[in-house]
Amino acid sequence: MLKDNLHKVQTQIAEALSRRTETKLTGDKVTLVAVTKNHPVDVVLESLALGVTNIGENRVQEAKEKRTIVPDRGFWHLIGHLQTNKAKQAVTLFDLIESADSEHLLAALDKAAGQQHKQQDILLQLNIAREEQKTGFLLEDYQAVVPTLDSYQNLRVRGLMVIAPLCDDIEATRPVFKEGYRCFCELKKLRPEIELLSMGMTHDFTVAVEEGANIVRVGTALFGKRDYSKNK
Repeated sequence: MLKDNLHKVQTQIAEALSRRTETKLTGDKVTLVAVTKNHPVDVVLESLALGVTNIGENRVQEAKEKRTIVPDRGFWHLIGHLQTNKAKQAVTLFDLIESADSEHLLAALDKAAGQQHKQQDILLQLNIAREEQKTGFLLEDYQAVVPTLDSYQNLRVRGLMVIAPLCDDIEATRPVFKEGYRCFCELKKLRPEIELLSMGMTHDFTVAVEEGANIVRVGTALFGKRDYSKNK
């Protein structure tokens, strides 16, 4: 099943790339992050066997359990909200923390990375739609934090992460992704080294790719629905 689903998702990504109407600063390749939250570690192993090396997890504890079994394989993304008291564990476990969503968390990650003598790659998570139930920098707070980024000496800002609202009509997500790409372009003017724009999940990744995403985070379309009874 996973092999067939993977082929379908990869085809949809390629088709979305072909529908772009302009050359994007994010390039013409898209990284697929397999979101394995609430799935057993066997799903991670099967993904790796099929060549999907980017693994996404929402929770530190679940990632810790899986990495105990798969310690040295894959490139691990944290895509869920991170509490500051788990920053140290997150820095140990994850190659890329996509959900850096507040100045308080940036400070905690910077401190933890310094203690571990690590340059921690991060994305700044934006809450473009201003959804109260979601974390992320509101645009005015994001604009305020950009000039301070160099003060976090142990963090390497690689780009931005955006989550669009869940909409019945996926076209309703397009303005959010357009704004995410605009923010990326503005940040790249200030910080030419940034290169990553993570936007789009199972229900809307095709629109995100059309609008400039070069990372998509896909779980259900690959693995089916999750068993949320495993949440702690």
